[in-house]
Amino acid sequence: MELSESFWNNKYLNDKTGWDLGEISNPLKEYFDQLKDKNLRILIPGGGNSYEAEYLFSLGFSNVFVVDIAEEPLKRIQKRVPNFPKENLIHANFFELEGVFDLIIEQTFFCAINPELRPDYAQKVNELLTGRGKLVGLLFDAILNEDHPPFGGSKREYEEYFTPYFKGSMEPCYNSSESRQGMELFIKMIKK
Repeated sequence: MELSESFWNNKYLNDKTGWDLGEISNPLKEYFDQLKDKNLRILIPGGGNSYEAEYLFSLGFSNVFVVDIAEEPLKRIQKRVPNFPKENLIHANFFELEGVFDLIIEQTFFCAINPELRPDYAQKVNELLTGRGKLVGLLFDAILNEDHPPFGGSKREYEEYFTPYFKGSMEPCYNSSESRQGMELFIKMIKK
């Protein structure tokens, strides 16, 4: 399955972004609202239009980074939020990224990658996080598509990938956006 840069750029250029809520998801907004340390280094992998990065930036978080294999959504963020640091918009493959982050936010990226890469995702997140770093966000807890993204899954499956590297919670999300009610897990995992 080829989920290349051109595949994703074309999704944005042709407005085929059904996963995009057009705003920050409520669960992440509520989580961000309680964060106190504005100096946290935060990464949003496969960030797409990244309303999460925009929201964090508006709250005064200055070390927010978005990485995406597609250039088009990064251009859109820059246009929408002209003061967002251009150097924090990283046009790259997440699996080749280097750096260290305190917090990695999961919002639709995990369900967009080829499911065969899920063990690699967990390992890469572990590699990119500081000693007590966290992975926080949303995962689909539903059977979705098998031949194209978004790919679903279940808590039981996800635990296999994350348990070797993380401890924490993975619970049904009580405040999902209306279109995702009953289909999401909110994860808050701390690096072991």
